[in-house]
Formats: sequence, C-alpha cells, structure tokens
Amino acid sequence: MAQKDIIKSLATEVDRLIADHERISEECRSLVKERDELRAERHRLQERLREQENTIKRLELACVMRGDDGSVERARARVNSLLREVDRCIAAIKQQQESN
Repeated sequence: MAQKDIIKSLATEVDRLIADHERISEECRSLVKERDELRAERHRLQERLREQENTIKRLELACVMRGDDGSVERARARVNSLLREVDRCIAAIKQQQESN
C-alpha cells in the first residue's frame, strides 16, 4: 500500500511539473514575442530620433544662414565646422582607397 501511495505521489508531482513546464514555456514564448516587438519599436524610435535630430540641424543651419539671430560669426563658425567635417570625410575616403 505504501508503494502505491509513493507512486501516486510521484505521478502527481510529475504531472504538476509537466504543467508548470508548459505554463512557463508559454510565458517564455510570450515574453520573447514581447521583447522582439519592443526591440522593433525601439529601432523605429531611434530612427525617428535620428531623423528629427537631422531636421533640427538643418533648421538651425537655415536660421543661421539667413541671419535670423543676427550672428554672422555663428554662421561662419557653422560653415567652418561643416567644411572640417567634409575634409575629414575626404581624408577617410582617400585613406580607404590607399589601403585597398
């Protein structure tokens, strides 16, 4: 009789463990799906942020170039900054071409 009770107890415990495993596996699948959706949303938001930052930079440059704030020096500084960036890009391209 004691052996039957032990076997029943083990069978019950195995059934409980299987049910727990199935429940946890489903929860894991759900969380993985949610994670993937959040990653995709984060990527979309990062891309949108980059676009907005570029728009802000273009608008700031347009304002400076029009002289809206009355600062010629600021416009010159921005143009010089852009020229330095172009020079760095040209140097990087030349360096890449030389290494190939």
